[in-house]
Amino acid sequence: MSGPHQTRLPRTAYMKFPFCLEKEGPATSARMEHIREQVEQVLFISPGERVFRPEFGFGARQHVFEPNAAPLWELARGRLYGSLAEALTGEVDPKTLKVEVGPGPGQPEVLLVSITYTIAALQKEESLSFKL
Repeated sequence: MSGPHQTRLPRTAYMKFPFCLEKEGPATSARMEHIREQVEQVLFISPGERVFRPEFGFGARQHVFEPNAAPLWELARGRLYGSLAEALTGEVDPKTLKVEVGPGPGQPEVLLVSITYTIAALQKEESLSFKL
């Protein structure tokens, strides 16, 4: 399928994250699932964890035990937004990326991360939420 009104993404197989093996070889993901997996990589990989990309990642684990303070969540939101914008370049319309980080509603002991974006090729909005 080609042309300016393409409504489906090409059927390309991407290596699954986290990496795992199946009988046929490495497990793969479709493109929509791959984009969600990229978000998870950014969220759960800590800066400095990847040797050749020390700035990559948000490091959600380190934020779980931080004090529940609005200035801290604004700083975390900015870092996560920057990491996601870089990692999702070409996949997501950067103007549509929205990130919220903070305590869960009525649950101050829960870190809630909400991410909304629009797939650039399809103009389809996706929302993901993580309770940590």
